[in-house]
Amino acid sequence: MGKGDKKTKRGKLFKGTFGVARPHKVKVSEQEAKPQRKSAAKKKAAK
Repeated sequence: MGKGDKKTKRGKLFKGTFGVARPHKVKVSEQEAKPQRKSAAKKKAAK
C-alpha cells in the first residue's frame, strides 16, 4: 500500500482525488444551511 494504491489516504493524496479514504471537508456555512431532518414521528399521524 502506497502512493499507487487508490484506496488509501496516501494514494488519494498522490492522485489528488477524494473518496471514502479522503472525504471532502464540509464548510461550516453549508452545515448550517442544511435543515435538520425531523424524526419519522410526524409521518405516523393518528388514523
